[in-house]
Amino acid sequence: MKKILIVDDSSFVRTYHTSILKTGNYLSETASNGAEALEKSMLTDYDLILCDINMMVMDGITFIQKLRKTGNETPIIIVTSLEESRQKAIGFNAGANVYVVKPVVPELLLENIKMLLGD
Repeated sequence: MKKILIVDDSSFVRTYHTSILKTGNYLSETASNGAEALEKSMLTDYDLILCDINMMVMDGITFIQKLRKTGNETPIIIVTSLEESRQKAIGFNAGANVYVVKPVVPELLLENIKMLLGD
């Protein structure tokens, strides 16, 4: 079973994304900020990462940049309420693969996950 890391400072969002992933038969773990996610990513191989941008301690863009600098190529979907094209460009330049705007449509999120994982 594929394992996905959910990185978001909102416990509601983490719970919501966990429930979506369960319907797609994915295992999930969570992190409440980029620093925690970076630490978990060093200890565990994830098949995919869902990552918010605006978080305290370490934001999502910084997390993605630091993760990519380690050579980690895990597919990343940014899931954020920020929909400006400038923000999308920053996300893609940092190393994200897909950019999804909240509120998340479960079917769309699962489609993107399946596409990136080749399921």
